[in-house]
Amino acid sequence: MPKKKKIENKLSTFTSVILGIFADAPFRPKNYKQVCKLMGIKDQAGKDVVYNLLIDLKDKGLLQETRPYSYVMSAAGMAQFGPKTKYVEGTVEMKSTGKAYVVLDDGGGEDIFIAANNTYKALHGDRVRVAMFPKRNNSKPEGEIVEVLQRRHTEFVGLLNISHGYVYVRPDVEWMPVDIFIPRGELHGAKDGQKVIAHLLDWPDGSGNPFGEIVRVLGKPGENDVEMESILAAHEYPIDFPEEVEREADRIPVVIKGDEIKKRRDFRSVFTVTIDPADAKDFDDAISLRKMDNGHWEVGVHIADVSHYVRIGSAIDQEALARGTSVYLVDRTIPMLPEKLCNNVCSLRPDEEKLTFSVVFEMDDEAKIYDRWIGKTIIKSCRRYAYEEVQAMIEGGEGDYKEEILTFHRLATKLREQRMAAGSINFHSEEVRFILDENKKPIDTYIRVQNESHELIEDFMLLANRTVAETFGKPESQWHNHTFVYRVHDEPNPEKLNKFMLLLSRLGYSLDISNRDKLVRSYNKLFEDVEGKGEKNLIESVAVRTMAKAVYSTDNIGHYGLSFDYYTHFTSPIRRYPDLMVHRLIERYLLEHQGSVNKKDYEEMCKHASEMEKQAEDMERQSVKYKQAEYLQDKIGQVFEGLVSGVSKWGLFVELKDNKCEGLVRYENLPGDIYYLDDDNFRVIGQDTGHVIQLGDEVRIRVKAVDLFKHKMDFEMLADWPMPKKKKKRY
Repeated sequence: MPKKKKIENKLSTFTSVILGIFADAPFRPKNYKQVCKLMGIKDQAGKDVVYNLLIDLKDKGLLQETRPYSYVMSAAGMAQFGPKTKYVEGTVEMKSTGKAYVVLDDGGGEDIFIAANNTYKALHGDRVRVAMFPKRNNSKPEGEIVEVLQRRHTEFVGLLNISHGYVYVRPDVEWMPVDIFIPRGELHGAKDGQKVIAHLLDWPDGSGNPFGEIVRVLGKPGENDVEMESILAAHEYPIDFPEEVEREADRIPVVIKGDEIKKRRDFRSVFTVTIDPADAKDFDDAISLRKMDNGHWEVGVHIADVSHYVRIGSAIDQEALARGTSVYLVDRTIPMLPEKLCNNVCSLRPDEEKLTFSVVFEMDDEAKIYDRWIGKTIIKSCRRYAYEEVQAMIEGGEGDYKEEILTFHRLATKLREQRMAAGSINFHSEEVRFILDENKKPIDTYIRVQNESHELIEDFMLLANRTVAETFGKPESQWHNHTFVYRVHDEPNPEKLNKFMLLLSRLGYSLDISNRDKLVRSYNKLFEDVEGKGEKNLIESVAVRTMAKAVYSTDNIGHYGLSFDYYTHFTSPIRRYPDLMVHRLIERYLLEHQGSVNKKDYEEMCKHASEMEKQAEDMERQSVKYKQAEYLQDKIGQVFEGLVSGVSKWGLFVELKDNKCEGLVRYENLPGDIYYLDDDNFRVIGQDTGHVIQLGDEVRIRVKAVDLFKHKMDFEMLADWPMPKKKKKRY
């Protein structure tokens, strides 16, 4: 009897210790071997006891089996024996160093710092549960990731390495802190040195690396198609459409039925044109012009009626929703819709009858609007223009229908003047473009600058988008309480705005932020003053970054940058899914007189569309960075003029004037002194000479090295820097 009691006490102690081990990390699975190791048990008899106790605790509901003979603490176990630690959930932002921050789901509070040894198995974008550490005085919140709730990325693009018996994929993305081990049986024909896509299979407990399999071989690194497809694959954006989607598209009739035409307002005999880039194929907007009997102008903004062909819930619709947007890489477009739709059926090609959704305005010579109409139409464009052709006529050249084009130009100019007077911020942007050879290698670059022909189309599109949003969003509207999709833009981030003002002061400029009107006037005056200056692109790009990101939402807060109380996206349904959503809502409310839709469902689609838009921008930017690196690859040793575009703990970033390529001048490549960072003042200072280099300084650099695969360029500063600076004007 005494012996039996001793055994029971020992088992009770064992139980408490085991439960304590699981309570310390309740969401991390452990098997009996791991528990025995933590308890210091080495004899087989002790291991057998632990093995049986784990099964017993599972049967009692205190532990939960996650896989055969591997356990975590159950909810009941947590309630009875769990620690009083606070747990929160959020999304991981992983850094290349391995450390991370977790952004809370509710959007409130500070981001939680996670040390590299406390990230568990989490990767960038994952939703995780975090155990919070006790907060020290004035310290930032810190914690430990204890469970991965939802994995964001399961496929990774990278180089396959087979060396000394090890097989692994080194992912391209900087935020991936670990390599992916590949068992030899999971190579599926891939060879050493190839670019591949690896699918994450498992991340065993106790392993520092996840395990995966090769699901696709992209090809030889450095080949254009391989690198472009790598960018898409890294974001899990599909290159091809599923067969079901293509089959569904093939069944869509090209010929418009007569009974459909009868339902629509007929613009086929009205002067109608499209104005797009010279290489465009998907024409989703057209404008029409007609002189009315009362001397006013009838101006129509006609948008491809994609919703007529793409029905809710169809295979095409589901694929378009998933993609969210078309993606424009340097050398190709990956469309949101199958080619038959985007380049044929829906595209407003000249001399072809097309179904459209239109906003039609009656306005006078001063662009004062007297009436507006929204509805379904049919058009027949009589001319397709490239922007360059229209710009030539605006500047005095000859061309087809010049009088009508100049009328559009005059009206658009009036609309722009009205918009600017009402408080729109006149953001400028310069985009780098590449001239590619037959192998898609960049042989030259040029800057695409928005001119009056672009603004002509932009102003009519802005007017249509604003009109649609006002029609359904204003308090006096009968649909005011109905769910609608808006394009919203919040006020500038105060912290970013303050940093921008500090930068401007260093460059000899200033902003008046005493109220919105003065801030807008300051912004617009600033853009006028930097025109033609060396710091123009730097200031304009930083100015854009001070602003909040425009997003889609069913909750309208207005559009700060445009100074519109109501704004949406209606004019590009071929390439943007939210525009298609707007078309469907207009038809439902205005034409079919149906009730509101489920707001929660539409808000989720808005959020997804905003995320896909950001992802598309990332892909487009990466393709540009790759082409810039490729362009400089054979120019190592050559000298260029540039502007200091950034300062960091690694060195100075310099943007080259002619081609906008940006590279890093590391501190060791700054001649004449040892420099240290003055981050608050956007500059570096020589330790012995006191020499200052700051944002916007004109410098001369030599291309030192190019890493094509990381899309990075290293420069070295020449000894004859900085170049003479011109005095800046204050206002």
